[in-house]
Amino acid sequence: MTQATIIANGQEVAAALPCTIEEFLVAQNQLPRSVVVEHNGEAVAPSEFSTRPLAAGDRLEIVRIVAGG
Repeated sequence: MTQATIIANGQEVAAALPCTIEEFLVAQNQLPRSVVVEHNGEAVAPSEFSTRPLAAGDRLEIVRIVAGG
C-alpha cells in the first residue's frame, strides 16, 4: 500500500492506496449507505462504491444523507 492524498470536500486527506470509495469511506468513519458521493465530478451509484478505485489526487464530494420530517 502507498500513502497518497485524496481531496475530500476540499480538504486533503491521506489515504492508503489502492482502495475503493467504500474502503475510503470506512477509513474516514463514514457509513457508505448514509452518504452520496461525487468522484471527480461524476455522481457515483452506491452499488459502485465497492468497485470504484481511487487514485492519488482524486476529488471526492461526500454529502451525508439526513432524514427529516
